[in-house]
Amino acid sequence: MDTADLEPPPPSTRRRRRMLTEDALNLPNVLTMLRVVMIPFCLWLLDKDTPKDGFWSAIVFTAAALTDMLDGYLARKLGLVSVLGKLLDPLADKLIVMATLVWMVPMGRIPAWVVVVLLGREFTVTALRSVAASEGVVIAAGQEGKIKNALQMIGIITLLIGYPFHLSYPGIDLGVVDLVHVGRMLVYLSLVFSVASMAQYVRLFGAAVEAKEKKIRAALGEDR
Repeated sequence: MDTADLEPPPPSTRRRRRMLTEDALNLPNVLTMLRVVMIPFCLWLLDKDTPKDGFWSAIVFTAAALTDMLDGYLARKLGLVSVLGKLLDPLADKLIVMATLVWMVPMGRIPAWVVVVLLGREFTVTALRSVAASEGVVIAAGQEGKIKNALQMIGIITLLIGYPFHLSYPGIDLGVVDLVHVGRMLVYLSLVFSVASMAQYVRLFGAAVEAKEKKIRAALGEDR
């Protein structure tokens, strides 16, 4: 055996490992990882395909959505924003949304083409933001993306409940409402904002890259 294999890792490597462990164990990142753990439980309840289990599946999904808001708030409030958190947070969001939508396709609650469009949009935006980040350009989420997320979340929760219910308020009888139809309409509406936000990302990406190139050309011109 090579004696180099017995030598301890250099201090810089140990420091990086310690920092990664600390990041993984801070409260916001623990909440993010908990959100990932909740995915199979949500799908297990959904797969039972009963009104009661659909309701509890929606509760689990809602709890996961609330942890998404909470972990971001805590990370900013406690100064615990980390590289690991920046990776895990959007990944956890996309995993639980896409997992539930894909699972509901064979159940007949959402058409496959909707999931394909949403997946395509997510891959496109993620790729654009990754390329932009590698170029030192930050693309902030626009209003369309925020509206899309809100409509999508409410639509998915409604689809998870997934059965007709008799809805009434004091003095108002709304009759029987099929929540699958309601959820589907909300997800369809979110598609409009998905496409609009993707177009905005493409426009902002092009403008940011062009502005950076202009600065580089100006700097080279000054150097001459």
